[in-house]
Amino acid sequence: MWLADLGNGNYRNPILYADYSDPDAIRVGDDYYMVASSFSNSPALPILHSKDLVNWKVINYCLDHVPEFRYRNPIHGCGVWAPSIRFHEGTYYVCFPMPDEGIYMTTTTDPWGKWSKPVNIRPGAGWIDPCPFWDDDGKVYLVAGVAKSRIGYKSVLHVVQMQPDGMGLIGEEVKIFDGNLNNQVTIEGPKMYKRNGWYYVFAPAGGVKTGWQTVLRSKNPFGPYEYKVVLRQGDSTVNGPHQGAWVDTVTGEDWFIHFQDVYAAGRIIHLQPMHWENDWPIIGINKEGNDYGEPVMEYRKPDIGKSREELSDTTKYPICEPDTDDEFDKDYLGLQWQWNANFDTAWYDLKNDETGHKKENGSCIRLNAVGTTHSRPVGDYRNLLLQKWPSPEFTCVTKMYINGLQEGDYAGTVSLGMEYGALGIARKNDGYYIRTVRGTQNFDCDVSYTDEDVKEIKIDISDFKDDLKTVYFRYTVKCVKRITRTEMSIPVENVPLEQIELEISFDGDNYTKYVSFDGKAGRWVGVKNGVFCMHDNRIKGDVEGFIAVDYVRYESL
Repeated sequence: MWLADLGNGNYRNPILYADYSDPDAIRVGDDYYMVASSFSNSPALPILHSKDLVNWKVINYCLDHVPEFRYRNPIHGCGVWAPSIRFHEGTYYVCFPMPDEGIYMTTTTDPWGKWSKPVNIRPGAGWIDPCPFWDDDGKVYLVAGVAKSRIGYKSVLHVVQMQPDGMGLIGEEVKIFDGNLNNQVTIEGPKMYKRNGWYYVFAPAGGVKTGWQTVLRSKNPFGPYEYKVVLRQGDSTVNGPHQGAWVDTVTGEDWFIHFQDVYAAGRIIHLQPMHWENDWPIIGINKEGNDYGEPVMEYRKPDIGKSREELSDTTKYPICEPDTDDEFDKDYLGLQWQWNANFDTAWYDLKNDETGHKKENGSCIRLNAVGTTHSRPVGDYRNLLLQKWPSPEFTCVTKMYINGLQEGDYAGTVSLGMEYGALGIARKNDGYYIRTVRGTQNFDCDVSYTDEDVKEIKIDISDFKDDLKTVYFRYTVKCVKRITRTEMSIPVENVPLEQIELEISFDGDNYTKYVSFDGKAGRWVGVKNGVFCMHDNRIKGDVEGFIAVDYVRYESL
């Protein structure tokens, strides 16, 4: 799909063309770990791993479910916001905000294993983007930003002392920076570090789509802090560039991971070289006369202290990307998948055959029809099984057997953003219908209101080519043009405009297009695509309906 490693010692940006927003990363030995926002999707809070900062795989999730009962339903844009990850004395810490509920901490000694039940270390709304920092003297501090939508003001950073174990706060917070006073409006996403006796807080300002990277420094964790802009878009095509993480290599090189908001595809991840001038970091490449850096689009890979011969061992250092395809031939759900809300294990079953029944060597996932209330829009179905867009342009083909559908059931494929669409087969009135859905999510104070248009076309039983009632769905994303500020009243030039198409086939060769629309990102997230199976509670009988999904396969265009 999208490979950043060029195979010649260089890499290209972005290193991940996927919506891993608000990244933070650390190095432990010669391993790198990255975390990212996940909002109201579950499992929540992905952990990615790399050996070279360029090739990444999702290896785990910190949370099976988003804390708090209300996330049994999708609450778009709420839930797990920008997390941070740190390692201290053998323990990994992930600190994450839920802007309505508080600041949480979860820990583990094995990032591939089970993470602890999260503890709310600062209950209450308003604080976001927390990052803990363990100092040389054993003291621990937490730096955090604020969300105007929850607290009434923005652009302010606070520091507060923490318990030595990081599981609680001590004393009162201190305001260390007010971006409203110095042209650093919307400063947020702070990460704290220390170097040469200086305390540094890396924090983006200026807004997600149009901002820059600012760094604060002080000789005291509570300030006073001076500041400097160290990375701007400049002449590059990388708008933002937004929050991220300073990491180093075992050879002493410094690098910076950050995201870029590309609208429909979400917030994709870049890697920039970093160096120091007069105890200030410069991210990217600074042109003659500039005391700040600009993003690079191609650069040499980080020096991780391995020889060319060692790096040629592809079992240890593979060129890779996060998984996309799924043949459903394992006894666990692939890590590329997330549900639209906190999931129930009763929603699905693995190791099934084409009829949706358990089989030792089966290779289908059975999706049970989950009930929904009357008039609930498709975008709010709890059991949408979703993936991130993995590439600028691609197709995704899903092979599905629908002979298990019962009266009132509806199953198919979905594209979820503020503009969304679904294409599937509905069973009702003892017949089968192709049902198309087009919807638009609107938000007011983080509550979604949806306009939805539903159409149905009755199909004949002879349209199915076998008793399993096999159906193929093709999902296509194409970049149809690059748009300018004036064309769509946006603050960024050269934005990709993607068109989404949903098609159906009964033989796997001949497809008919039923849904087409322009992509628009969701609430703080990129567009996702996936599958679902639901039923209408008004007419559901005692018989449980289901579908079996044989495979999901992606291909770049």
